[in-house]
Amino acid sequence: MDLSFYKGKRVFITGHTGFKGTWMCRALEGAGAKVTGYALEAPTNPNLFGMADVEGNMRSVIGDIRDLKTLARAFEQAQPEIVIHMAAQPIVRDSYKDPVYTYETNVMGTVNVCECVRQNECVKSFLNVTTDKVYENKEWEWGYRENEPLDGYDPYSNSKSCSELVTHCYKNSFFTDGRVAVSTARAGNVIGGGDFANDRIVPDCIRAAKEKKDIIIRNPYSVRPFQHVLEPVMAYLMIAKEQYLDGKYQGYYNVGPDEADCVTTGELADLFAEQWGEGIKWVNKYDGGPHEANFLKLDCSKLKSVFGWKPRWFVSEAMKKTVEWTKAYFSGESVPEVMDRQILEFLNE
Repeated sequence: MDLSFYKGKRVFITGHTGFKGTWMCRALEGAGAKVTGYALEAPTNPNLFGMADVEGNMRSVIGDIRDLKTLARAFEQAQPEIVIHMAAQPIVRDSYKDPVYTYETNVMGTVNVCECVRQNECVKSFLNVTTDKVYENKEWEWGYRENEPLDGYDPYSNSKSCSELVTHCYKNSFFTDGRVAVSTARAGNVIGGGDFANDRIVPDCIRAAKEKKDIIIRNPYSVRPFQHVLEPVMAYLMIAKEQYLDGKYQGYYNVGPDEADCVTTGELADLFAEQWGEGIKWVNKYDGGPHEANFLKLDCSKLKSVFGWKPRWFVSEAMKKTVEWTKAYFSGESVPEVMDRQILEFLNE
């Protein structure tokens, strides 16, 4: 993976204050890109965006993706060549609590971004980041392929399925002239240093370890494709780059780990406990909450065959890097230096 392509490129990222967005901004700034971000204030406290020392080296616009006028103004000022759309309401359980906000953000937010891409001829490459949960989940044991039906079950998953459909519609209706290459990327669950979100397994593990309490696991037997955050971030940048250079690469791509890294939540907690040490353990506290998929895998053959892509850090190494980052942060080390070191290690793997 070579990021030198991005030197001097104008890149517009929605959701830049989030977990994935901050890692992407750090990588792009290191490559010399001219980055503009558009997002709400960082969603957690503490937050990685504030720690990563990226804001001073980019143009950061705080705004709601549902606000088309403000978003359009940011686009016009940035004149981006590459647009990567990651802004979303990303939590399944929160989508049950507030489905209207989830649909407004994930569906109409995508409409607004697509409309800005349509109105600005400077854009050459557009990538919409969705989720592995867009597929109609039949709980089968093999991975979903890009041609499987889209029909997410819960409001979050379904809204991201709708986001895919919006992108497909704009691509077919407005971008058939080849002016802009359009792709979507469907990624699995990510772990890594700096994720402070609620209702996610690794942040929950870290909070429990810090407080020297047992880790509470609400569904230890659900299977998910877990990968380090740098895996999808670099895959997104690869897709955006390649379709910028040649429109034949536009399409729909699963971005996930190898099948061996599709593990149960309990197994992931075991990996965390092994890396963290200090006698930390987890307990099963199934709470019978709202419906979530029990078994979910992706078939990433297309990404591998088209680009020669392959995962670099398997799930055990991803957990090692996550714990390494977290312990460095707790001990007062420089967060930007730790991020840069891990980015370099990943690129040189």
